[in-house]
Parts: sequence; C-alpha cells; structure tokens
Amino acid sequence: MTPHDSLDLSADDWDEANFPRPEENDFDRVVERAISRRGFLGGILAFGSGASVMGTGLLNSAQAQAASRFAFTPIAAQTDFDVHVPQGYSWHTLVRWGDPLMPQAEGYDLTEGGPVQGSDMVFGENTDGMETFLFRGHQLIAVNHEYTNRKVNLPAAQEGVVANADDVRKLQNLQGVTVMEIRESDSGWEVVTDSRFNRRITHRTPMTIAGPAAGHDLMKTEADPTGTASLGTLNNCGSGKTPWGTYLTCEENFNGYFGSTEEVQDQKPNALVDGYGRYGIGSDGWGYDYHKHDARFDTSKNPNEPHRAGWVVEIDPTDPDSTPVKHTGLGRFKHENAEVVLAPDGRVVVYMGDDERGEFLYKFVSNGVYVPGGPTDGLLDDGTLFAARFDDDGTGEWLALTPETTGMELAEILIFARMAGSKVGATTMDRPEWIAANPHAVEAYCCLTNNRNRGVKPNAGGDDTPVNGPNPRETNNYGQIVRWRPAEDDHANTAFDWDLYVMAGNPRVYNNIYGGSQNVNEGNLFNSPDGMAFDSHGLVWIQTDGNDSNEGEFVGMGNNQMLVGDPVTGEIVRFLTGPKGCEVTGLCWSADRRTMFVGIQHPGGSWPDGTGLPRSSVIAVKRDDNALVG
Repeated sequence: MTPHDSLDLSADDWDEANFPRPEENDFDRVVERAISRRGFLGGILAFGSGASVMGTGLLNSAQAQAASRFAFTPIAAQTDFDVHVPQGYSWHTLVRWGDPLMPQAEGYDLTEGGPVQGSDMVFGENTDGMETFLFRGHQLIAVNHEYTNRKVNLPAAQEGVVANADDVRKLQNLQGVTVMEIRESDSGWEVVTDSRFNRRITHRTPMTIAGPAAGHDLMKTEADPTGTASLGTLNNCGSGKTPWGTYLTCEENFNGYFGSTEEVQDQKPNALVDGYGRYGIGSDGWGYDYHKHDARFDTSKNPNEPHRAGWVVEIDPTDPDSTPVKHTGLGRFKHENAEVVLAPDGRVVVYMGDDERGEFLYKFVSNGVYVPGGPTDGLLDDGTLFAARFDDDGTGEWLALTPETTGMELAEILIFARMAGSKVGATTMDRPEWIAANPHAVEAYCCLTNNRNRGVKPNAGGDDTPVNGPNPRETNNYGQIVRWRPAEDDHANTAFDWDLYVMAGNPRVYNNIYGGSQNVNEGNLFNSPDGMAFDSHGLVWIQTDGNDSNEGEFVGMGNNQMLVGDPVTGEIVRFLTGPKGCEVTGLCWSADRRTMFVGIQHPGGSWPDGTGLPRSSVIAVKRDDNALVG
C-alpha cells in the first residue's frame, strides 16, 4: 500500500491492512463461540426485558416524559452539511483550523495549505478532546489536534503526498495541542489573540519523561541517551483534567507516524519485535512519511523512539513556559482519554481506555494522596496500573499489573502495557473509548464504540475475542456503553459490579440483540458511541463517530451526533447533529456553565463558512435565554 492509498483509511483499517489478524474458523472455536453467545444472549434478553440493564430500571414512556430532566425538545436525525440544535438554542463558531492564535500570525492559506513559517501559530487541525480552565479571571481552553488531512494541508498538486522536510514540519506543527484564552463579548465567544497564555504544543515541543519507565534502556535514543526527555506529543485524541488544574492530553494512534528506511526488523531484540507487532508499528507508516525526512521517526535508525509515544501528557495551561510531562506510570497504549477521580482517602484514580479492537480497559491508582494546594509530583506515576476483567455474572475485578502478576519488570509492564494485560487475563473489549465518571454517584461509564472483529478474530496479541458480558454481540457494528460501580463506593477498590447502560442498535432493522437495548428507539437511533462527558446536573452527554450513510443497517441514524442520557431513568435523547462526514468529539463548558463548547472534526461539504474547504472547528452552544446548559 502506498502512502497515498492510505489517505482515506481510518487508523483501524490501516492497522487491519498492515497487521492482519488470523481468521479463527476451526470447528471447535465456532462451536465454543456459538454456545457462549447463546448462553449470554439469554441473559441480555432478560436484562432488556427487565430493570437491571439500567441499574435503577427503565420508566415507561409516560413516566419518563413526566420525570424528564432534559430542558429541550429532542431533535430529529439530519443528513445535511450543517449543525442542528434544539429550538431555543443557538450556536456559532469559536475557532476553525488555520485561524490565528497570535497577533503576528496570518490566517491560513486555504488554497495551498500555507508555508511552514507560522504554521505553529494558528489553530491546528482535527479538534478532539478539550477542557476549560478559569485562572485569575482568564477563561482558557486547551484543545487537542488529533491528525491532519494531508490533501488539505499540502499543495493541491501533491495530492496529499509529503515531498520534503518542510512538508513534514508543517504537518507536525498543525497537530498536538492548542492552549488559548477565550472571552465572550456581545457578538459571542472569540479567541483573545494577544493573550500571553496562547500556545501551540506540537510534534516538536520539548517534553519531560517521568515515572518508572523514565531512563530505562528502551526509552533511550541517540538524541536523548538519558531516556528522560523527548520531542512532541502525537495523535492527541481524548483529554482529561486533574483536580490541581492541569490538562491531560492522550496519545492514541501514534504508530502511524513511524516507518523504516531499511529492512532491519528481524535484527531488533525480541522485546522490540514483539512490541512493534502488538502496537502496529510497520515499515511504511500511515502516509505521513515522517521517517523519510526526519530521522527521529525512522525505526531503522531510532528503534526506541516509538516507545516514547503512546503516553498521557500533562500540560499546565496557566504557564506558557512550562514543559509538558509524559507520565509513564499511566501505561503506554492507544489512549482515548484520561478520567481522573479521587478515592475517599484522597488517592488519585485515572480511568483509561485503549482504543483498538480487542484491547483493554485500565485504571491507575496512586500511592500518594492529593491534598488541595499541596505538591502533586508523583501522583500520576507512583502507583499501580490495573487492567479490567469483566465476569458474565455482572461482577468484575481490576487486575494489578505488577512484576509478580506478569513476570515482567515494572518499566516493561508500562512500556508494553498491552502485553501485561494479556498476561493477567484482562477482558478484551470492543474498542474502549471515552470514560466518564458520574459526579453525583460513584460510578463510571465507558463507550465501547464498535468491533467488527468480535467473535471473528483475536486481537493484536493473539487473545481470543469471544462474546462476553460487556461485549455481547459478534461482529458488533453498533457499540455499547458499559457502566461499573466500585465496591464500597471507592474508585480505588479492585472489585466492581457492572451493567450495560445502553446497547446501540437499530430496531427498525432488527428484532433481536442487534436492535439495541430497551432505551433505543426510532427517535434516538445512533451507532458508535465515542466521546462522553457528564455535566454538573449528572446527565451524560454522548458523542458519536460512526457510519453516517443513513442506509441499510444504519438507516434512520443520520449524521454523527450528540445525545444526552439520564443515568437514573436510562432515557436518551438527541441534542445536536453535525455536518455529514464529521465526527462530533470534544465537550466542555464555560466557567459559568452557560456555554457548551463542542468539537466538529473532519466535516464534509464546505462547513462552517462556505469557503469551499471543510474545516474542523470548535463551536459554542448557548440557550437563547442565557440559562445554564450544563
């Protein structure tokens, strides 16, 4: 596959094409899967016809309407190239990729992609996770830029193919993170371009490496023989926010940036060979061609460089001179987001999903405790990493990833967290994406977005992926949201109970488990739940990144969207639809909770401004009466 051919592939499809998993079709496995599925199917149908799937039970339609906590009339599915919100709400664009962040920056050249000079002073491409911060009266927002559309960023004549080092640097500058100050005026929210807080963090920004894996031989390179410093943060997907006011950006599909100019794969030590295969690091990369023009990304010259990506990175949005920190204590995998909560005793708990088919759900529990105003060094590194096992009886256990349980040394456990999870028998999941914790109940939710390989192929490490409790459907194209409640109302506890908050599906097409759970109906059809966040009222907002063909098994679902659910009643309704072709991803609120900021990634058409070029953007959504929206 040439780099140009990879332009239209998703990260999952690229992994599948370059690292195909063996088919599992022998008779014994087919029978075993069928029995397992049939046995669990009965349990799911029992859930769906009773109360336990929603924990506290579903209300009938009259009760739900009377008890609804939604302050709007749900909207219908849409298929056009615009954003739609309920009556009584309005939206406007806060910022688009290419918009200046500093006074000296020029608006981006939408025809030729612009020069490399100044490409690190504009709002980056493909927004994803984001968080807001209020600091001494300044409203700040940090926004991830997950990847670039090379056909847009490079001169049109190149058709998205990288030609030289300047092209590489431009792409590197347009990804990473934006930190900027915003303010609301009579004309709406806008970027404060002369703010001292405005900052771009790119694929070239100096980083500190902290935690147990820092300084390990597998982290050392020719440029950094200490293994404690690196450049850049890659493929920034979901986000998180610490109790002490810092931003967590999560590195997801980092493997696609690396390649090799020489065929030396077999000469690497076994740890590297095995790790490359499990993490999908190949010789060609994902079409960025960094390795051809920047030796840092050439694994034949710098075989350890991929180990310095795939981490959670902490950024202080209030200090533009601070150095971001990669926290190895949180493990290395394709991070979606990092949801931080506190245990009753003050220990820091971080929930994380590994967004690949058949990978695991993780949590980190600190050894130290958080004290407001006290030191926070080590709280995200000194502790224990766990992977989740879900049992079909509705219980589960967090399995400690330690030298005793895995037979691996601690640094290798963290660098190769996927292999450690396999060794302890963690449950393979249907692409664990965003995790959100309920602020009004001791419970957490995870979007399991989809998994067409469920019951068909093993994961990248060879772990079987049969149907199981939280992943009850073979060839799962719809996704579901799993919910768990830790024992003794303590997020640090290793025991938990779980259920399914919702199984997406299409009752218009199916009259079985693929029709979805009881709280899915023709008025709220959706697939592939991805982003998720709770508001201050305890409602859960769900964003989708799935099939928007509106045809076949996806008929009636329309474009990707944002829904809101009530954890108590199980009711789910549609609030927003995005332009056709987009993913709706990233959600946060202004300090006064009167504005909701929503990310629109890779829209189709010429949204949002009719320039002829689709531009990923952040929009601001408000109620027309200026009441609270979250």
